[in-house]
Amino acid sequence: MSTLAPFAPTRPWWQQDSLPRLIADLARSELAAMRLSHAGLPHAPWSGELHFERDLGADSLERFQLATALSAALRMEQTGLDEQLPALPTLAGWCSIAQASLALQDAHISFRTSGSSGAPKQCQHALAQLEQEVQYWTGVLGPVKRILYTVPAHHIYGFLFTVLLPQALPDAPQLVDARATLPARLAGLARTGDLIVSFPDYWAGVAAAGQPFAHGVAGITSTAPCPDPVALQLQALGLDLLQIYGSSETAGIGWRRQAGEAYALLPYWDRTAQPGMLLRDGREVALQDTLDWRGERAFVPAGRIDQAVQVGGVNVHPAATAAVLERHPGVAQASVRLMRPDEGQRLKAFIVPAPAGAQEAALAAELAAWARAHLTMAARPVSFTFGSNLPRTKQGKLADWIIDAGNESTPEQP
Repeated sequence: MSTLAPFAPTRPWWQQDSLPRLIADLARSELAAMRLSHAGLPHAPWSGELHFERDLGADSLERFQLATALSAALRMEQTGLDEQLPALPTLAGWCSIAQASLALQDAHISFRTSGSSGAPKQCQHALAQLEQEVQYWTGVLGPVKRILYTVPAHHIYGFLFTVLLPQALPDAPQLVDARATLPARLAGLARTGDLIVSFPDYWAGVAAAGQPFAHGVAGITSTAPCPDPVALQLQALGLDLLQIYGSSETAGIGWRRQAGEAYALLPYWDRTAQPGMLLRDGREVALQDTLDWRGERAFVPAGRIDQAVQVGGVNVHPAATAAVLERHPGVAQASVRLMRPDEGQRLKAFIVPAPAGAQEAALAAELAAWARAHLTMAARPVSFTFGSNLPRTKQGKLADWIIDAGNESTPEQP
């Protein structure tokens, strides 16, 4: 196991411009989750004068929940200063209290899993271990002049590569928020020496646009598997693409540069004899995926242990979505799966209507409204197939189903 040391920043990350961005990203994400929509929430960046009630329409209960989420992320309950958050109405006020708390305790930070149609959980990390990972990436990436990002700072991937990495790289690269940039325009925005931090769905749009990159532009993709055709097309357009494998629970675990190859295990991780576990600093850490090992230091992910799937970079649980649909009085049974690549990139549902249920077209519309009211966007099916029984294999397991144009309803996109 490597003894790679974490880097030593000249100033803590929270004394820089990253803290307001992290708090704003977390607040926007939490409000969207509470309201099941991003509608009405301004895009980043947010100024320090942003007023939670006036500008975001956040009532007292929402502000309390936002304060709870920020306290959990920054471990503010350890200092007691989180109790001051609900009374402060502006982003600047929250940043001030957060800085005061982090000055007393910044050794750990937590990231919450999406919990979309599943139970979210807080994943605590030692800051020193995250800095150790970033130190490794500086050696892989080499010099970087600018970091263009399309990911939020309160997720572990965004925190590593848009908060900590700029501190570790020499010459303090400029940060460019590209979240409002259409994928077709990204290659034209990039220039030599840039590093682009994004996720597979966005990269798919960049690849489809087919615009070549300037020489010496690197990209990183994570949060979900990047389809090989997308990675190969990006490389054909001149992008040096790194695929990073990890999770909110573990941070980075491995990486590769070539589509289809095995991932190289990061130097401070070690394989254990127990499947589904890795070793770091003498401690066993549970994985979210089964790994197919290719020797001691290389692997290929072989599927989620918890049966979650990725929709737009968000983990969703089809079985939990099906359970929500089955609460509708017009549904006797439901099965939900991820679309095949030829169908799309969202969820679809197979529905067995209740005996007294509505006609299929009407029931599809009702279920689309039901999903908007009870599920996050990523967890909402966008098409419904109907039948008298759930499709099953000869062994009795739930089976895939084929689109029947005369028996499938596609509601309006949420």
